[in-house]
Amino acid sequence: MAETVNPTLAKRGTRKERVGKVISNKMAKTIVVQIERRFPHLRYKKIVTAYSKFYAHDEKAEARVGDKVRIEETRPLSKLKRWRLVAVVEKSSGVERVAT
Repeated sequence: MAETVNPTLAKRGTRKERVGKVISNKMAKTIVVQIERRFPHLRYKKIVTAYSKFYAHDEKAEARVGDKVRIEETRPLSKLKRWRLVAVVEKSSGVERVAT
């Protein structure tokens, strides 16, 4: 007998995933992830670095500031949260740089 596929799962597209650095974990079950994007300037061809901030849901509070994490798009969880934590890719050393 052939396996039946749930029609709602078959229609769902792939969710966007991003890898970035945690810049804040001060909120309850929420982290702020900074994503770096590098691209050449259209006219001058210089490599430009642009940053975006995403609020992501961290249910178990496992991400710390400085960690490299993978986040995935999800349904709206609050006014700003549209992403959720998938995995901590790389733990930070725990030592923060001092701004001079």
